[in-house]
Amino acid sequence: MGKNDRFQIIYTQGVADITRILLDTETGVLYLEMASGYAGGITPLLDADGKPMKWAPREGQA
Repeated sequence: MGKNDRFQIIYTQGVADITRILLDTETGVLYLEMASGYAGGITPLLDADGKPMKWAPREGQA
C-alpha cells in the first residue's frame, strides 16, 4: 500500500492506554481516538452546537 497522509496525529497521550486527536487533512475535522489493548474506538469531536470541530491552528503554526 502507498503512503496515506490524509490523517495526521495532532495530540497523543499515554503508552498502554492511548488517547489521540487526529486531523483529517481533507476536511479539517478533528477526531478522538482511544485504544487500550485490543479495544479502541474513534469519534468526531463536536462543538457546542453539535457540529464537527474543525482545525484552527494557533498563531505561529502552519
